[in-house]
Amino acid sequence: MNLVEVDHALRKLRLSGMADVLETRLRHAQSERLAPLDLVATLVSDELQRRQDRLIARRLKQARFRDPDRSLETFDCTFNAKMDRALIYELATARFVAQREDALFLGPPGTGKSHLAQAIGRAAIQQGYRVFYREAHGLLEEIADATLDGTRKPFLTELATVPLLIIDDLGMRKLPHTAAEDLLEVIMRRYERASTMLTSNRPVDDWGKLLGDTAAVTALLDRLLHHAHVLKCGPQSWRTKVRTPLRTEGLPK
Repeated sequence: MNLVEVDHALRKLRLSGMADVLETRLRHAQSERLAPLDLVATLVSDELQRRQDRLIARRLKQARFRDPDRSLETFDCTFNAKMDRALIYELATARFVAQREDALFLGPPGTGKSHLAQAIGRAAIQQGYRVFYREAHGLLEEIADATLDGTRKPFLTELATVPLLIIDDLGMRKLPHTAAEDLLEVIMRRYERASTMLTSNRPVDDWGKLLGDTAAVTALLDRLLHHAHVLKCGPQSWRTKVRTPLRTEGLPK
């Protein structure tokens, strides 16, 4: 076999990670006088890395993050110095996902809840877990649509089995009258089976009024908080920090 034929055979075997670097690796092996086993080991490593990269890319797409570029590296923990940084980095290890624990991020708008939730979700994907991200109103709309088209049961089953479900921005928009019951069903299906992360700008004491069903909310919180890590975000808003210079620019001193 010549180089072209080997390349074709590797691609036919779905070993494109090897095929893409084959010529480069052969030249390197010749120049460095690598042993045949070392060359094979390098090519196998290339293929494994390519597959891992593709898996992560696929899971990032499946997660449907609103802001896919959010990461812990771009989050300034010093802006709100009282935030529990140790808890943030502990959650980023994804051990809570392995232990089927939950997380609840509470704080005013603009304090980094969504950024952290997506960053931790991204970290969980890097650790090998599947993640779904949904804004609260969007998730409830999907459940409503699934109910109407007769796919509610399989959709909820899919939600119940993903290792980490992130429900973001509860309280940011007006929710349908079925919100409490739908969220309770999601949480009940996932309770002690998979991890749920939920962010809200409203304290949990307000959730009964927010969702319009105190009994359902009580049952929801009973399960959600049983094995939950609670992070209080704030009090300062990032958006206020950004807007302040614009508001003062050009004003008389």
